[in-house]
Amino acid sequence: MNPEGRLFINNKYVPSSTGDTLTVINPADDNTVTEQVQAASPSDVDHAVACAKEAFKTWKKTPSKQRAAIMLKFADILEKHVNEVAKLESIAMGAPITLARRVVAGQPAIWRYYAGLIGKLGGEVFPAEEGEEGGTSYYRLVNYEPLGVCAGIAAWNGTQLFASWKIAPAVAAGNTVLFKSSEKSPLGVLYLGGLFREAGFPPGVINLLSGAGKVGAQLASHMDIAKISFTGSTAVGRKIQIAAAQSNLKIVSLELGGKSASLVFADANLENAVLHNSHGFLFNNAQVCTACSRILVQEDIAPKFVLALQKAFADAAQLIGDPALPSTVLGPLADKAQRDRVAGFVERAKQQGIEVLAGGGSGHDDGQRGQFFTPTILLNPDTTSEVYTDEIFGPVAVVKTFKSEEEGIALANDTHYGLAGAIFTSDVSRALRVASQIEAGTVGVNSVPMLSNETPFGGWKQSGYGRESGMHGLRGYLQTRTVMINTKA
Repeated sequence: MNPEGRLFINNKYVPSSTGDTLTVINPADDNTVTEQVQAASPSDVDHAVACAKEAFKTWKKTPSKQRAAIMLKFADILEKHVNEVAKLESIAMGAPITLARRVVAGQPAIWRYYAGLIGKLGGEVFPAEEGEEGGTSYYRLVNYEPLGVCAGIAAWNGTQLFASWKIAPAVAAGNTVLFKSSEKSPLGVLYLGGLFREAGFPPGVINLLSGAGKVGAQLASHMDIAKISFTGSTAVGRKIQIAAAQSNLKIVSLELGGKSASLVFADANLENAVLHNSHGFLFNNAQVCTACSRILVQEDIAPKFVLALQKAFADAAQLIGDPALPSTVLGPLADKAQRDRVAGFVERAKQQGIEVLAGGGSGHDDGQRGQFFTPTILLNPDTTSEVYTDEIFGPVAVVKTFKSEEEGIALANDTHYGLAGAIFTSDVSRALRVASQIEAGTVGVNSVPMLSNETPFGGWKQSGYGRESGMHGLRGYLQTRTVMINTKA
């Protein structure tokens, strides 16, 4: 496969105006996939914004049935290209091909969901009421309008999902879009450009850009962009918020990091709890913002649970392999920088005397290429240690014990993040009681946190604000207008 590396602007694949390029390395073998991914220049960004701004004039007026039909056609086309897109995602960031296919195959449903909502964007009506002492009365209307040109910036760990979450509701609402993928995983998104064009999206409605952080910085500070939606690290999210505020006060939606807790109570189904806190946690090598990397276990079952978890992690290490093979469950980390980051956390933990119960090193024989890392368990780190407080974004879990329900909740909430959490118990009352006290946007009960096309996703605290997915995801791309009609004029 010779991957498309050009920018997609105004329904055309075009080279960067400066000729600057990015290189994509396959983390499974450290071989170069391509050196020809075009990096957008400031003039390329301005050109894409201008095209989107012009397209917005007509797209916002396009009948809802027509917009829906184009989105549904895109969903049908994407279904026919799942394998091609999945392969591009896999070779860029190391996800096993079976996982990549699963993620890509889930995207058409998101496009169909938002296509189905287009004709349901009704307004509100409030009947006229007489003012005091017979004063003027007003018939009051509230309607919803698209924002204009919107920008989306995605992290590398789930590019296809983020593209659907950011582009589909935006265009459904009548906006036009610029979408920038991570420089680590641009290939799958660039491939979509031809599919958008084939589906019938008019020129300028959807534009796809590649580049490093400076491209995202320009999007965040651009005066003609009405909203920016970002998925990535908290540190970069802060910069985007500042740039947005210092430019045109554009609307900002941030889905940032997490250090989620999994609470395992003594009455939990042990087998289920171990399964979800091992294989469930290790989904995509735990390069997932919702990964519950702090496993909090009630003292009564801690010895039995830890032994079972240790075995599950050791078994998972045997499933590491070439992501191109259907039998592989765990591939490499996204790149050398990511592997070095994860390894650094573990090495510093060892130096601090934190016990390593499983993993802690390369997932292959010495001398073999690729950015592999074995699933790792760290036992009882101090609550102030970096492995307990910081997002590692890799297959490293920490285990601590707690005595009472109150202590478990306090430990779970003792973080500046608030993206997700999990509770394992056979007591329904406890599950509901504890879930209502977890300071996070998504909570799983007897399961790792799961996503749903119909429900909102986003964080509390320093995990960001704004919501994606569901009706809330659509509302984030609309602005309201109130119309007051004087009934006595």
